[in-house]
Amino acid sequence: MTDATTEDLMIEIRDCNSISEATITLRKSALNIKYGANGVGKSTIARALQLRAQGDGSLDSLVPFKHRGVDGAPSPEVVGADTIKTVLVFDDDYVSRFVFQPDEVLKNSFEVFINTDEYKQGLVQIDSLFQALKDTFSQQEEFDAALTAFTALRDAFGVTKTGAIAKNSRGFKAIGMGGKMAHVPEPLQGYKQFLDSDDPATWITWQSKGKTFLDLSENCPFCSNSGVDKATAKQVSAVYESAAVKNLSALRQVVDQLGDYFEDSKRELLQGLLTSLGELSPEQSIFLTNLREQVQTFLGKLTDLRALSFHTLRDTDDVSALLLDLKIDLPLLDALNSEKSASVVRLINNKLDEIAGRIDELRAELGKQNRRVADLIRTNQDAVNEFLRSAGYRYTVKIEKTNDSYKMIVEHEDSAGHIESAGRHLSYGERNAFALVLFMHHVRKEKPDLVVLDDPVSSFDKTKKYAILHQLFHGKSSIREFTTLLLTHDIEPAIDIVLNPTSGQFAMMKPIAHFLHSRAGTVRESRIDKHHISTFSQICLTNIEASSDDAIKCIYLRRFYEAHGEFGDEYHILSSLLHVRDVAEVKGADGEFAPMTADRLAAGTEKVRQHIPALDYGKVVQELKDPAIVKAKFEATDVGYEKVQLFRLFLSDKTWIKGEDRAFQKFVNESYHIENEYLMQLNPREFDAVPEHVVRECEVRLAEAIK
Repeated sequence: MTDATTEDLMIEIRDCNSISEATITLRKSALNIKYGANGVGKSTIARALQLRAQGDGSLDSLVPFKHRGVDGAPSPEVVGADTIKTVLVFDDDYVSRFVFQPDEVLKNSFEVFINTDEYKQGLVQIDSLFQALKDTFSQQEEFDAALTAFTALRDAFGVTKTGAIAKNSRGFKAIGMGGKMAHVPEPLQGYKQFLDSDDPATWITWQSKGKTFLDLSENCPFCSNSGVDKATAKQVSAVYESAAVKNLSALRQVVDQLGDYFEDSKRELLQGLLTSLGELSPEQSIFLTNLREQVQTFLGKLTDLRALSFHTLRDTDDVSALLLDLKIDLPLLDALNSEKSASVVRLINNKLDEIAGRIDELRAELGKQNRRVADLIRTNQDAVNEFLRSAGYRYTVKIEKTNDSYKMIVEHEDSAGHIESAGRHLSYGERNAFALVLFMHHVRKEKPDLVVLDDPVSSFDKTKKYAILHQLFHGKSSIREFTTLLLTHDIEPAIDIVLNPTSGQFAMMKPIAHFLHSRAGTVRESRIDKHHISTFSQICLTNIEASSDDAIKCIYLRRFYEAHGEFGDEYHILSSLLHVRDVAEVKGADGEFAPMTADRLAAGTEKVRQHIPALDYGKVVQELKDPAIVKAKFEATDVGYEKVQLFRLFLSDKTWIKGEDRAFQKFVNESYHIENEYLMQLNPREFDAVPEHVVRECEVRLAEAIK
C-alpha cells in the first residue's frame, strides 16, 4: 500500500456492480496508474467515480444484480471523493458520443479550441463599442414589437422568381377574402355579427362542422329550432374558407399594430386592399410588391445592425464602408417614411455615427481578435496534426469558420474537405489514438477535478504506446497538471513511466503506480515501485531461490531456459519431469520420444543443479504422480500463477480428469504456459495477475477429482 500523504485521497467504493468493496488512493495533480487484469473492476471504478460526481442518484445504476429487488440490500456508495465534483472519462462511450461527429471532428470543437478566456474578453471589448446602438433597440420597446409585426407582414407575402407577389401566399389569399368579409352577401347577412366578431375563423370552422348534421333532421343542428334554411347554412363555408379568414384576421392585426410606422397614404392604400372585392389589379400588385421590398430592406438593415459583432465584421476589409451602408435612408423607403419611423431611425443613425467616430478603436480591437483567433487555430491545428504525422496517419484537422463560430473538421491527404465518415476508415487503435489527442484538449478546456483514462493504450501497437503517453503527459499542451487515473490491463505504461530511463520525462506528473487485485469482490491495490519490475530472467531466478518446493523451482527454471532460447538437455530434463515421465526423454527426428543417454542425462542434470542443487528427478516425478501430493502443493502456495502451473501437472494424467471441458483445458494450457511477451514484468509471486475465476475453477476440478 502507498504511504498516504496530504495530497492523497483514500477512496472506498462499495457495492457497485461486481465490486463489494474497493480501496484505492488518488494522488492529487498526479498520474495515478492502476494496473490489473481484465475483470478486476477497473471500468466499474471509473464509472462509480463519474456517477458519484454527477449526483442525482446516478450511482444507483451500479446496484449489483444480487442486490436488485432485495429489501434492505446495501446501496452503491463512494466514500472519500467529496472533493471530486467533475469527472471527464475517456472510454469507448466518449469516443462514440464526442468524436467524429457528422459535421465536426469533435463535438463542440469551438468551445474546446477557440472559446478561451482571452477570446471571450476580446468579444466583450468589441461588443462594448456597439452597446449604445443595441440599447437603442431594447429601450424602444414599442419599436421592438413593431419589428416582429414587420417580419410577420413580410412573411405573409411570398414572392415568385420574378419578384411578384405569389398567389399561393397566405397574404394574397387573405386579401382575396377581405372584400367578402367587408361586403357580406345578402343571403348571409344574418351571420354578419358572427363574421364581424374578433375571431370569425373559429366560428366558421364550428359552423362548417355543424352543417354535416343538417340532413339528419328538419331542425337546426345548432339550436334545434325547426324551419332552418339549409341552403343558406351550407353557403357560409362555401363563401368563407376558415384558413383564409384566420390569415386575414392576423394580417389586419399586424397592419393595425404597425399603424403610424407607415406613411399615411400608404397605410390607407394597404387598409383599402383588405376590404377590396375581386382580384388584385396590376397597380395593386405593384404596390404590394414595392411595399414588401421596402419592408424587407428595412428589416434587413435592422437585422444586420442588431447582429453587429466580431463575427459579422471579422472578414470585412473596409469597416467604415460597411457601417455607412447600414445607415437607413428613410426618404427612399417612402412607404415607411412617417414621423414615427423617422424618430427611431434618427436614433439608430446617430449611434452609427458615434461608432464611426471610434472607427480606429474598432479596427484595432477587430485586428487583435483576428490575430488571437489565428493563433488559436494555428496552435491547435499544429498540435493535433503534429501527432497525426508522427503516428503515420494520412489525416489532418482543420479549424474553419462558420457563420457565427468555428469548428474543427478532419480531412484526408487525398481528399480536401470534411470527411464525415473518417471514424469508419480508421482502425480501432487509430481511432482511439486520434480521439485521445482530442480528449486531451477537451480536458484542458473543461478543467475537471478528475481525469479518467479507462484502458486508453492497450489497443495500440508497441511503437505508439509510448508516443501516446508522451503526448498526453509531456509538454505545455498536455494534461500533466490534472489529477489523472489511468486504468489499464497493460503493464507497459507502468514500465515506461515508472522504470525506464525515459520515465524522467514524466517526473512533472508525479506518477504513482498500483497493482489491482480482486478476491471475492474485494479489490485492493499494491504499490508498484522500480524494484518491483524485473526482467523475465530475473523473476525466474528470484523465484527459484525463494521457493522451497522443487517442482515449483523446476517450473520457473524451465521458463528461464525458454526465455533464453536454451533448449539443450537441461531443458529436456525439466520438460520430461513436468510431463511426469519416469525417465528423461528427447524427441527424435521422427517425432518420437526416446530415453536420454546416460552421458546427456548427466550433463543436463549438472546444469540443472547449478540452480536446483538438490534436485532428485525420480523423487519429484513420483510426487507428481500422486494426486494428493499435487493437491497439497496446490494448496500450499498462495500464488495464482503457481496454482495454475501445478494444475497443468494434474491435467497431464488423464485418469484424474472427471468429465471433459476442452475450453477450460485449452485456456489453462495456452494462457499461462509460456509468457515471453514482455522483456520486463511484475513478479507473479508479489503481483498475482491470474484471474480469480481461473484459480477457483482449478480448485473445483481438484476437489472433484481427489476426494
